[in-house]
Amino acid sequence: MKTLLALIGVLAILCAIAAAGFFFGGFYNVSASLDDPPFVKSALANIRLASISRHATDKPPISLDDPATVQAGARAFSERGCFNCHGAPGVEWAKFSEGLRPDPPDLKELVDQRKPEELFWVVKNGIHMTGMPSFGLIEVPDREVWTIVAFLKKLPSVSDADFKAWTAKP
Repeated sequence: MKTLLALIGVLAILCAIAAAGFFFGGFYNVSASLDDPPFVKSALANIRLASISRHATDKPPISLDDPATVQAGARAFSERGCFNCHGAPGVEWAKFSEGLRPDPPDLKELVDQRKPEELFWVVKNGIHMTGMPSFGLIEVPDREVWTIVAFLKKLPSVSDADFKAWTAKP
């Protein structure tokens, strides 16, 4: 039994040395022009979801169904440039967003799968290695972040005309 445990220990050490050599030796390609291997993409997605779920604990201090809040969120979404990476009703994604890895999600497809607390956490804190910035680091007030969340939760049903009206400069 001791021999088996020693063999397992030696194999674990050798695997760790090989992995360190692979990653720190520059053999892993970090280029954004290539997709991550499927196992890396899957691992990162699962880690991201688990982390967001664990850390997203803030509750909305305002009604996310209030039309004025939703409209304020649409304005903030537009003014903060969120549409550049995620698009918006009647607004195409900016060309540069096609070069981000992982690709920015289509929020119309994602928001129904996320709780408001999770959306708030992501907008406020950003996500490492995705291009999603932290609005908290640039001191965007929590109330404004919650208005963006209110808009996001309504996004799948927002028409092009409504978004244009809500974001028009006075």
